Amino acid sequence: MAFGIPKIDLGLELSLKRDMKRVEELLLSHIEGDYPLVIETSRHLVQAGGKRLRPLLALLGAQFGDPKAAGIIEAAAVVELTHLATLYHDDVMDEAPLRRGVVSANERWGNTVAILTGDYLFAKASDLLADLGPEAVRLQARTFERLVIGQISETQGSTPGLSLLDHYLKVVADKTGSLIATSARLGAMLAGAPTKDIEALTKFGEKIGVVFQLADDVIDVESESTESGKTPGTDLREGVPTLVTLFILTSGDPADAELKKILSAPITDETVVAQTLEALRRHPSLGRAKDLLNQYAQDATNEIASLPENAAKRALIELCEVIVTRTS
Repeated sequence: MAFGIPKIDLGLELSLKRDMKRVEELLLSHIEGDYPLVIETSRHLVQAGGKRLRPLLALLGAQFGDPKAAGIIEAAAVVELTHLATLYHDDVMDEAPLRRGVVSANERWGNTVAILTGDYLFAKASDLLADLGPEAVRLQARTFERLVIGQISETQGSTPGLSLLDHYLKVVADKTGSLIATSARLGAMLAGAPTKDIEALTKFGEKIGVVFQLADDVIDVESESTESGKTPGTDLREGVPTLVTLFILTSGDPADAELKKILSAPITDETVVAQTLEALRRHPSLGRAKDLLNQYAQDATNEIASLPENAAKRALIELCEVIVTRTS
């Protein structure tokens, strides 16, 4: 199942593998420099791997124009470098000890080095971006603005005039959806795809980004650690609101009063974490979360209904299904 996409067209698969290899090579070569520590810290997450969803969407977006056009490999590297930079910063804010199965940069080298490494990767992304033209630079700047606003809004905890659920969905769209939307848009734009296709891919990318995060919320409650490779209940331990818990926290049902009290703060007792997970797995909020997840996924596929029928469109539709049903 190449790139996690079942039934992918063989020709498209070979093309994507070839281009992704070039992306990986560029990621490593572009962070070479004169400072050994900076090379070590910046390669830390590059070499840890990851799903590479953003460069994959850039390459798939390019299939709706000329996939061999200049700048597409660089664009795919730009969106991944930008994503990696945000991970360094996120880990500092979250005090995360692990990232992608390895010790986080902040845990290994300290917060200051981790923050500056994130800044370094932003700089390296900008260096590549400069050769892609002013429209690409502007797109990146506006995406970065949304990333920052999303992080600030999450830290703030609420938005005047929005319910807690709507606030959360807006944060997810800004923090996760915006860069994934830009990934698809940048690939299509540089490939010279028609404007209507670029817009459809952008909307698809944003909704897929929201789907990705909402699926994470479900996984954190529903999966067993042997399935996901992650520890269930991580968000509960950190006191981070998710789609599942927000349905309970905003509930007016008196039967939820005790659970609301438990969910209103980080849970430090492992016995309580286990008990709360069991309660959430039985609670209707999990079903409501899945319903909303599936609705976003359907909306995402609807956005690309007008795209030309080709192997890339079929791959995008199947990728959406994979993201909904994944367990890690």
